[in-house]
Amino acid sequence: MMKKLTRKQFWIVGLMLFSLFFGAGNLIFPPMLGKLAGTSMYLSMFAFGITAVVLPVLGVIAVAKSNGLSAMCRKVSPWFATLFTLVIYLAVGPLMGIPRAATVPYEIGLAPNIPPESQGWSLFLFSCVFFALTYWLSLNPARIADRIGKILSPALLLLMLGLFVCSLINPIADYLPAQGRYQTNPIASGFLEGYMTMDAAGALVFGLVIAMVIQNFKITDKKEVLRTSVNVGVLAGGLLFIIYLMLAHIGATTTALFPDTTNGAQILHLASNHMFGKLGAYLVASIFTLACLTTCVGLVSSLAQYFTSWTGKFGYRVWVSVWTLCSLLIANFGLDQILSYSVPVLSVIYPIALVLILLSLADSLFGGRKLVYQLSIYTTGAVSLIHVLTEQGFSLSYLSKAVQCFPFSSVHLGWLLPAFLAFSLGCLCTLVQKSYLAKSPARNKSIKP
Repeated sequence: MMKKLTRKQFWIVGLMLFSLFFGAGNLIFPPMLGKLAGTSMYLSMFAFGITAVVLPVLGVIAVAKSNGLSAMCRKVSPWFATLFTLVIYLAVGPLMGIPRAATVPYEIGLAPNIPPESQGWSLFLFSCVFFALTYWLSLNPARIADRIGKILSPALLLLMLGLFVCSLINPIADYLPAQGRYQTNPIASGFLEGYMTMDAAGALVFGLVIAMVIQNFKITDKKEVLRTSVNVGVLAGGLLFIIYLMLAHIGATTTALFPDTTNGAQILHLASNHMFGKLGAYLVASIFTLACLTTCVGLVSSLAQYFTSWTGKFGYRVWVSVWTLCSLLIANFGLDQILSYSVPVLSVIYPIALVLILLSLADSLFGGRKLVYQLSIYTTGAVSLIHVLTEQGFSLSYLSKAVQCFPFSSVHLGWLLPAFLAFSLGCLCTLVQKSYLAKSPARNKSIKP
């Protein structure tokens, strides 16, 4: 009889995946969306859920189906597999994801209470303690599911639930009309906000971790690993969306009372202070620290496993030390510096990640033809790169003008139509080629004596 996860094991793995996804960006962006979207919050959250919930879950499934990110990328080309896998791991890891996750708890819990002249040293001391914990929790990947799924995830969910229930019992204010871009484009704005969570890119990293954790429970059948990954992904995605709605609701109720807030971290800090007084700051700091710690553990573990396998040099513990130290150094540049270069980088790699996930899941529909992958991926990457370079002030003459003419370019989604056209062209070429090959034997037979 085929071995399956017990109900307890299933919940442990599901909660682990939820915690791996739920980091700094997941706490910051929904409250700000709620504040700006106001009465259009539910419409914007639907679009936010596509890029911040549905596509990450599909990413986990795609990676489990393909047996790893590198295998997915090899369907495009060998050089792309090496380059894009490295870019994804480094972007969601030591260059952006991990340092951002480490600095957010500090900015919310400690920085407001520390004089500006002492914040450099205090950030260094906080990050040293934070990464010491990350290092210790990452050392034994076999126990990550137990440590995160049994302890950290339930604690995080209880803290979040407590904050939300109190916001219902003691409402801050009513929703106000939408503001800014949410007034004119609530769906596109919500869709783009989901980019910033980095979860679709993170799914390409976490997918293999989840598959390995499932296999650690002595499940060896590939179909059962894939089926379990799908179910675990649905559970984690459902929990994520519920938490996002809670956070967006809290943000939407703060607009009237705290109109000058500029990010979701400030919103949660002020909202918790309003509901709990001084204890609110400690509550928010605990939520942020737990959320960011679990994400960092998952990312460091994934990085170490990948580089141990890819390079064949050094051991898992050495790579854990390398990436923990690199993340510690970059985290001390501060949150603002990290965020300043995150947006343009994500605007290039996120569309590529989304298209790669969808192609991997629809692989059987076009026979996994390399031409379809190449046309779709290269077109998406080129359009996204041109758009970002144009926004950063680089003049690319006719290329910039051409990209700006694409539909939805004004809302940073100009890659959608080119990607669809490239995919259609690849499928058409595949059909023509198959038709030609099908006729060739008959032609050859007809000319034989």
